[in-house]
Parts: sequence; C-alpha cells; structure tokens
Amino acid sequence: MAEQRLSFKEMCARFDVTPRTLRYYEYIELLTPEREGRSRFYRPREIARMTLILRGRRFGFSLEEIRQWLLIYEHEGTEAQMRAWIALADRQLSELAEQKAQLDETIAELQALRDETDASLG
Repeated sequence: MAEQRLSFKEMCARFDVTPRTLRYYEYIELLTPEREGRSRFYRPREIARMTLILRGRRFGFSLEEIRQWLLIYEHEGTEAQMRAWIALADRQLSELAEQKAQLDETIAELQALRDETDASLG
C-alpha cells in the first residue's frame, strides 16, 4: 500500500487552513514538505505534525512553544518530549484556570448588573 501523500491544496482542505497559514508554518520550519518542482507534498510525518500544531494552538500554546516542543523529539527523543509536554501542559492548565476564574467573575458581575437593571424597571 502506498504511503499517504497530500498536495498543498489537499493539506489546506484537510486541516481547514489558508494557504498563507500553511506557507507560514513552512517558513518558521514547523513543516518541511517534499518538493517536486513547484509542487509541495506532505507525507505522514508532516500530516502528524500539522495535527499536533493545530491541537497545540487550540490549547493556547504559541507557535514558538510548539516549534520547540517538536524539536525536542528530533534531538532528544520521545521520553524527553513527553516530559516537556507535561511541563507545558501543567503551565497552560494553570493559566487557563486563571482565565476561567476571571471569566466566571466577569459573568457573575455582568449578570448581577443586568438583574439590578431589570429589577429597577419593574
């Protein structure tokens, strides 16, 4: 069975990203597609990396954090990468919990003001 390979256009469609985003990820060396003339092709390694990049972005990590994390695998292997992931995740979980607390406080304050305003009308 042939190894999966996606064209530039297929990669954009599969991950719902713009061509500009995909080119930028290549520019900052998050992805390194195979080139044949002017065409770019993405093999399973690049497809897996793109999945990790987008997941990392969804979790709130910067592209530089993601790039550094991916480099750990290349230089130090899986175990070092997993240890780094735990440290990054712990930090991000703490940051997200703080943001959630601030958001909960803002929602409660807005709800109270809304309810006061409603009560003053009736």
